[in-house]
Amino acid sequence: MENKSGHLCALVTILIWGTTFISTKVLLLSFKPVEILFFRFLLGLLILLAVYPHRLLISDKKQERTFALAGLTGVCLYYLLENIALTYTSASNVGVIISAAPFFTSFLTRGEEKPRINFYIGFLISMAGICLISFSSSKLQLNPIGDILSLLAAFVWACYAVITKKISSFGYNTVQTTRRVFIYGLIFMLPVLIFSDFSLGLQRFTDAKNLLNILYLGAGASALCFVTWNIAVKALGALKTSVYIYIVPVITVVTSLIVLNEKITISSAVGTILTLLGLIMSQKKTILKTRGNENECTE
Repeated sequence: MENKSGHLCALVTILIWGTTFISTKVLLLSFKPVEILFFRFLLGLLILLAVYPHRLLISDKKQERTFALAGLTGVCLYYLLENIALTYTSASNVGVIISAAPFFTSFLTRGEEKPRINFYIGFLISMAGICLISFSSSKLQLNPIGDILSLLAAFVWACYAVITKKISSFGYNTVQTTRRVFIYGLIFMLPVLIFSDFSLGLQRFTDAKNLLNILYLGAGASALCFVTWNIAVKALGALKTSVYIYIVPVITVVTSLIVLNEKITISSAVGTILTLLGLIMSQKKTILKTRGNENECTE
């Protein structure tokens, strides 16, 4: 039952994250990328405070450092690296490279979660599918700076997934731990805001489009999704949860068809099938536990 709820939480998270590009695209007409980042996580923090206003009491300073690292990686660095990468390289390149995050996760979790061969086969199949989706309407162009930043973003997200699993072992309420991570993420964001000519400009939210889209990013993609993602990591582990990242390009294609009336090419259709097949293969008996019973595998 726990595994089913974990898979459901991961799926809900990815379904929402896969559609955020529409809201971000609208908001970029009025906001800088770092401003969108600040407002969405500030709003997410306020919502989590309203939902569960109980204070999280932590006596162990080592645990506090773990929360700080989670805020630095999952909230601040990942999104900043992704946004900066987009200024140097194409969105297609960024999408494909960041989808490699599960591969990094597999190395970072080798002490606890040892992937079986089908994980890597599934990874290659999914990456082939993601490439077909991403480059169906554009040519592959290498941009060293942007591509390296995207690779760093993928690695940083893998680090966040592993840190999240560590936090789940502390036994605290998931809403409280997510809130704590947001606080540290916003703190680490402050130096960037200072040097990026940040403008509060609250009058921009009088535009209904801006207000609705920041609410979607803050309430849905931040407050809800980070909680559901953390629940999924707690139930499934960092590796099996991170594999769901493969679906993001698929959700993007479907959303583009429904919302933007974009046509699905043959490459996109084949890529979608390959991506889903890779996900299924990666999820089936993926992990051989290395602690306790060496021959025990998880479904």
